[in-house]
Amino acid sequence: MSTEGTVHSGNVAGGNLLSEGAANALIALVLKIRALVDWCGRWASLLFVPMIVITVYDVCLRKTGKLQIDLKYAAENIGLGAVFESTLLQETEWHLHTALFALVLGFGVVWNTQVRVDVIREHLRFRRKAWLELLGSTFFMIPFTICVFFFAAQFAYESWAIMEISASQVGLPYRYIIKTIFTLGLLVAIIAGISVWLQSFLALFAPEGTRFELMTLEWPEDEGSSIEGKERMDVDLTVSVEEDLARQTEQILGDEKK
Repeated sequence: MSTEGTVHSGNVAGGNLLSEGAANALIALVLKIRALVDWCGRWASLLFVPMIVITVYDVCLRKTGKLQIDLKYAAENIGLGAVFESTLLQETEWHLHTALFALVLGFGVVWNTQVRVDVIREHLRFRRKAWLELLGSTFFMIPFTICVFFFAAQFAYESWAIMEISASQVGLPYRYIIKTIFTLGLLVAIIAGISVWLQSFLALFAPEGTRFELMTLEWPEDEGSSIEGKERMDVDLTVSVEEDLARQTEQILGDEKK
């Protein structure tokens, strides 16, 4: 699939409502918005590593029984008692989990990896799919996310106003920080929704021949080449599983070298 945001000739979908210059300007905007959401999601996904490490550590530590208490008291003499405090560890886990899923919401949208239960959509033609995406973004995704963002922002503001801390004496302080991160994650999701709306609008109303990288749609000639944002693998049933796996691996490694 071509990722160039340009207009060229061809007998493809398009409504010709937009001029070539306007279409190219909107395509450039869509690509920049997607790059921003993509950057945020990729960096946020790194939180997965410390979250798993701390969770495994906490579970293993709680299985030690009395040893955990002895280690905690011993570590307090050198200022490291918190490392063995289960409440603190559990709050760290859900703080990381909240930051992780909030900041990758938009990432899932632009890469089309969000959960879909499509009974009808997948059997529709390209333009009908584009209309469905446009109307869905207009009346559901964007308004709903803005509504949740509004209440989350109030939630975070009130937390900042009282400098909220954990309800537990041994929990994490600065509760307002994670509430702010959750609000920022919703803002990124709104931005992602706008990019999907623009993508659908361009697919419907740009001049015929417009080509750019889609997010939640596939160009008619590329239909079936990917699934949930990932390139679909071609399985060769004429060879053994081992041979087909070796071929797929060689192809993937070759693409990475390029």
